[in-house]
Amino acid sequence: MDLRATQEPLKAGYRADPASGKITLVATGGQGDEPISCSVDLGRAIQEAQAHAGVGGAGTGACSGDMLLGALAACSQITCQMVAAAMGLEVRHIRVTVEGDLDLRGTLGVDRDAPVGFTDIRLAFDVDAPGATEEQLDGLRRRTERYCVVMRTLTDPPPVTAAWD
Repeated sequence: MDLRATQEPLKAGYRADPASGKITLVATGGQGDEPISCSVDLGRAIQEAQAHAGVGGAGTGACSGDMLLGALAACSQITCQMVAAAMGLEVRHIRVTVEGDLDLRGTLGVDRDAPVGFTDIRLAFDVDAPGATEEQLDGLRRRTERYCVVMRTLTDPPPVTAAWD
């Protein structure tokens, strides 16, 4: 696949009409068949989620924290692939592992001083690009971290609003 050839008409269209580059993605969560589970409709696929075993869920499926870390891993890995292709780097593989730390005492209200949410998230990139120089790998890292939508959203979060009907 020639990524540059695929992206160039898209980029030209966004330059000519900046509003055409603005999109809204939608995910809808609805109660699942099992207790404390959820079906998340992403518009193109449905993902099943459930509460983590550490808060009383079955523990047999992905919890929302898994899905958040998975989104970060997917976005980081795909962005890194696309940046490498745009840079003309030959890579054998790019693998991203994401870990996140939670204190479930906060989620369950056991300790009001315990945080709710991830307290630390770590990404580890395993890039096998034998012909790449250190300078090229540094450029790959900088561009990946700049253009990864999920990473940028987590490091510079937008306002989040909730409406209740």
